[in-house]
Amino acid sequence: VQLQASGGGLVQPGGSLRLSCAASGSIFSINAMGWYRQGVGKQRELVARISSGGSTKYVDSVKGRFTISRDNAKNTVYLQMNSLKPEDTAVYLCNLETTGGAYWGRGTLVTVSS
Repeated sequence: VQLQASGGGLVQPGGSLRLSCAASGSIFSINAMGWYRQGVGKQRELVARISSGGSTKYVDSVKGRFTISRDNAKNTVYLQMNSLKPEDTAVYLCNLETTGGAYWGRGTLVTVSS
């Protein structure tokens, strides 16, 4: 199983970015897909998660600013990030939970700075 993430980059505070993560390979039944992030000197944290049934979960700090969605036909998960803040700066990692195990993508860097 491979996860290919894209969409990171440099953006000014208040700006927006959209992350994408496409899963490929021998994928068992998908339970959920999500995004984690890890800033410099910080622990990895769950940013957003979406279940196979469409239920979503967000860390409090991004509620109202970030939206997670998925395209089941393409095994792809998206993270729309609006009103970005400097504290959102981190490497964002895609996560796939299946009945056969959990998988991680390499990560994409998001830098929020003026």
